[in-house]
Amino acid sequence: MVGATDSECLSFSSDYFLLDGSFLGDQESPTTVKIIYKKDKEKQIIVNNSEIKPFSRHIGRIPCITFSPSEMIVVNGSPVERRRFIDNSISQTNRHYLNDLLSFKRVLMQRNALLVQLKENINVHTGMLSLWTEQLSRLAASIVYARLQFIAAYLERFKELYTQLSVNESPKITYRCSLGNMSNDSSPEYLYSLFMAKYKETERQEIFRAQTITGPHRDDLLFLLNDKEIKKYASQGQIRTFLIGLKLTQHRFFYEILKEKPICLLDDIFSELDTTRIEDIFTILETCGQTIITSAEKKGNRNVTNLSIESLRHIQKERECQE
Repeated sequence: MVGATDSECLSFSSDYFLLDGSFLGDQESPTTVKIIYKKDKEKQIIVNNSEIKPFSRHIGRIPCITFSPSEMIVVNGSPVERRRFIDNSISQTNRHYLNDLLSFKRVLMQRNALLVQLKENINVHTGMLSLWTEQLSRLAASIVYARLQFIAAYLERFKELYTQLSVNESPKITYRCSLGNMSNDSSPEYLYSLFMAKYKETERQEIFRAQTITGPHRDDLLFLLNDKEIKKYASQGQIRTFLIGLKLTQHRFFYEILKEKPICLLDDIFSELDTTRIEDIFTILETCGQTIITSAEKKGNRNVTNLSIESLRHIQKERECQE
């Protein structure tokens, strides 16, 4: 269940769940992963018999691409969903970006807490806001720079893949920065200077509102088809195709950088698509390595092995009997 909490993944009669997986990478490097959750304890992630803390250290270790109908909100939902998409995409291939993102969230929380104190006239050192602002500007500049570089590289691959989906449409992705329009060749130092100037300009407003109103936590991605905003003008089929294109491009992007083919977990990917589009997707998936697709309807393809729920239950029963 995408977006479900750990407690919601428990069976009603259970106090814990255990996920136990073994993975073999393209470089023939085996990895074992266990995820343990108990109602009264913190979740554990154990990789190759060693517990991973913090959990962020596991991100990107086993690259994975997901698709589910609930993820349509990446295209037509709120900006937070698109920020989550781009952050996930970069973090799986760029550890420095992930560290900056985590640090930014911590510094942002501290700065916002200080803004609350300043609004309420609580006695705080006047230099504290400048200190947090400088740190936040450095991290914000690094994050926005990485996002701009990612979009430039990603869009090229996205357009190429989109032509394989039998679509006579031109897709585009634009980064909406809270600083205004930014070019891909903006340097981190230039972005840092812009953030410092912007925070100085809006300081009184931020104190009044007790929150930081500029930064990567306020940015968005603009998705376009034929220069029209997709969330306003596209059909459900177009939105689904756009998301599928985004996800399959993720696979190619990860593989180019990591030299490891991500696992594809695709739920109900073919709904609302015609036969030609379905065949196009199967053709692309043939190059994607291991792919698991769930569907309410059986789809025929020479490279697909079909397993019904009944078959899986039978296999599980056989394993239980053997144990």
